[in-house]
Amino acid sequence: MPRLTSKTALVVGATGLVGNALTHRLLDSSAYEKVKVLVRHSLGWQHPRLQEIQYDFEHPNGLLVQADDIFCCLGTTMKKAGSREAFKKVDYQYPLDIAKRALVNQAQQFMLVSSMGADPRSSFFYSRVKGNLERDLKALNYPALLIFRPSLLVGDRKEFRLGERISEGLMKVWNPLIPSKYKAVRAESVANAMYQKAQAELSGTHIFESDQLQNF
Repeated sequence: MPRLTSKTALVVGATGLVGNALTHRLLDSSAYEKVKVLVRHSLGWQHPRLQEIQYDFEHPNGLLVQADDIFCCLGTTMKKAGSREAFKKVDYQYPLDIAKRALVNQAQQFMLVSSMGADPRSSFFYSRVKGNLERDLKALNYPALLIFRPSLLVGDRKEFRLGERISEGLMKVWNPLIPSKYKAVRAESVANAMYQKAQAELSGTHIFESDQLQNF
């Protein structure tokens, strides 16, 4: 393996579909000397360059949010959250708090898994929350803000989501007729896109739509 750089990555949401794939991708590369993950519970596996940080999102400690590149893969569902308020806390407030604290600690890049259709003016609550987060992250003026907007994510989930299983099945049947922008995208492709774009030394805000993530 090539000599490691001195950069540090921090993954938020490492137990999720994209976050898990991304954490492995980061550890398989030589781009980062250390890969930190903010978790409520242990991932259950180890790596010499992996640092697990037990983190209470309800009582955040800004001193723990230190890295050059922040990869935010946090997300839940309305069913799992239980209410609009709880959903907004996970998909809006937690990521924004992390972004603010990381920027104070000199983070250079913030990578966000958002969603296709994110728009603060959307009539759909889910898309509106995602859009509000994108808007408020842009206002922080990160040196580099990279936003990834996948369509339906597919992969091996630890939890069973009936609605998504049904949607995956329908997409497989109708896939040849679906415009590329709306086709399901594998979590590994999103993770690879996040990793590769983070190494591109971009500046300013960049948004990557779902059809741009298919071939990573």
